[in-house]
This record gives sequence, C-alpha cells and structure tokens, in this order.
Amino acid sequence: MKSVIQSCSALGLLLAIAITIPAVAGAARPPQDSATAHYHIVKKVVLGGEGGWDYLGFDAQNRHLFVSHGTQVLVIDPDTVRVVGNIPNTLGVHGIAVAPELNRGFTSDGRSDQVAVFNLKTLKTIGTVKVTGHNPDGITYDPSSQRVFTFNGRSDNATAIDAKTLKVVGTISLGGKPEFAVPDGRGMIYNNLEDKSVELAIDSHTLQIKSRWPMSPCDSPSGLAIDVEHNVLFAGCHNEIMTMINAGTGKVIATVPIGGGVDANRFDPGTGLAFSSNGTGTLTVVREETPTEFKVVQNVATERGARTMEVDPKTHRVFLVTARFGPRPAGAAGQGRPRRPPIVPNSFTLLVLAP
Repeated sequence: MKSVIQSCSALGLLLAIAITIPAVAGAARPPQDSATAHYHIVKKVVLGGEGGWDYLGFDAQNRHLFVSHGTQVLVIDPDTVRVVGNIPNTLGVHGIAVAPELNRGFTSDGRSDQVAVFNLKTLKTIGTVKVTGHNPDGITYDPSSQRVFTFNGRSDNATAIDAKTLKVVGTISLGGKPEFAVPDGRGMIYNNLEDKSVELAIDSHTLQIKSRWPMSPCDSPSGLAIDVEHNVLFAGCHNEIMTMINAGTGKVIATVPIGGGVDANRFDPGTGLAFSSNGTGTLTVVREETPTEFKVVQNVATERGARTMEVDPKTHRVFLVTARFGPRPAGAAGQGRPRRPPIVPNSFTLLVLAP
C-alpha cells in the first residue's frame, strides 16, 4: 500500500480521499454487497407432491429450511437446496417455530387442532399438544418465557404452551382474527388482527394484552416481521402497503408501496432489508435507511402464488414456494369470495433468490 500511495500524483491522492471518506461516513450500516445488490431467482427446485402450503420456517443452528405442505413439513438443506427429511402427520400444517436452546421444533396443524413437537437434530416427532381453540395458524416461540404461542384463526384466540413440559399454560382471547405473530425476545409478542387492522402487544409471561394499536392506513394486515435492535415492526397490508410501526409506542412510522396479495414479511438484520412476498408474483425489497426512513429498492418478479417466504440470515438468500394452478372454478366459496383455483399435482416448487 505504501508504494502505491507514493507513486500517486497529488491530484490522484486527493481524488481517492474525496471518494473514500464520504462513502464511509455516510453509511448507516456496514457496507455489504447483499444490502445493495439486486435480488434475482438463482434456482427453481420442483418439490412435487400434492396439497396446499402456508408458512416457511428456518433453523439457523442446524441449517434447515422448513416448508409446510399439506400433511407434512419438508426439511431442506438451504445450502444444497435438497430435501433432507420431513416431519409427517401434520394435518393441515400452517407454520413452524423453533426453540434452539431446547432442541425442539413445533408445527401448527390447523385441521387437527394440535401442535406437533419434533427434535431439531433428528427430525423425529416427540409428541403432540391439543390447542385450546380451532385452526392453529400462526405460531411463534418466545425465548424469554420459553413458551410456544399458536394463533387460532377460527376461534379468535391464542394458546400458550410451555415448550419444556408441553403443557398448555393459558388461553388469550384476542378479539379478532389473528394472522402472523413475532416475539421481541424480551417478553413481548406482537400479532396482527387481520379483520380489525389492529396490532396487539401481548406480555408472554402474564398472557395479558398490553396494547391494541390501530394500524391505519394499513388495511387487513397479514405478514409481520421485526427489527429487534431498532424496535420496528413491518406489517404487510392487503391494501398494498408495508406499514412500519414503533414496537414501543404503536405509532405508525412510515408506509411504502408493495405488490398485491401479500402474505409474509421478513427482516434481515444483517443487511437492513425488509421483504414482502406478494401472491401476484413479486417480492418487494425495502431498505431501512434509518429506524424512521424506509425505501423500496426493488420489486423482483417471482411467480404467481409465491406469497410466503423465509430468509437465511447467513447467506441472505430468500426462499419462496408456489405451484402451478388450473382454471378457477365458477361460483363462490363463501362470503362472496371466488373459489381458489386447483393446484396442478406435483407442481409444488421452491424458488431461491439471491443478491
């Protein structure tokens, strides 16, 4: 380095200083390629099989990606993108939560009103727990209380389960239809009420709802993610906006536009990027410039139906799943909603996106 500097002209040295110093001084986060590079699909893996899907989950410690699919959870190595196992007999499975310090994973099995418990290393089922409600949908693990919480979509309540003893320790009446939930690791759990457009703050120890925050202008929130360091919630709303909320005060900080049909949101603390997976076939990438400033940096073309996702905090890859669909049947499924189109058998596919 010394010889290079000595050989530079005075002008060259001044230019080098002028270019380098502002770039370092102005960076809100340590510069990382994945924070600025554009995401794109790098691999598609046909998983096959039949049935619907919902949430994905991630075990960073054992390097496992969990994908709900019908009556089982597929276990995928995120580095080789190969199926390495499965958790069977999870009827109508929605979500997957992990408790790394207890070496346990948990699934919310909507059609059997139960939680399946499995060993994170062997992937063997340990047991099941009946929930105190119907259609357990969202599921999360709170390390502060060492409890698993299911958010039961057809009974508007949540079930708290001791992750060690596998005993139900309480039920929380929510006052609306719950969707995604996230813990802050300090004893608070946040949950979207989709039909009320309200954010709940729940004490994981006392099982009391501490706050009910209106989310306007967000309408019909689904996905939810959290930046724990800066206490920011990211809610995906069906009126095609992502709403950022202060997790301490409930104040709406900002909104940014996203694609249609959002179901999931994720936040990558390593890059400061928040993601919205949209069923109309896009992935919206939002950069947290500061804890009060947010900017859409990309809308990635994915595939129709790719509405749920997971992020690998090590490689910063994003994983989505979808399938091919047949023609939509005539008539309504109820409450004026059109019927869902049938899924083409064996078309279930994993999409891998990388910066």
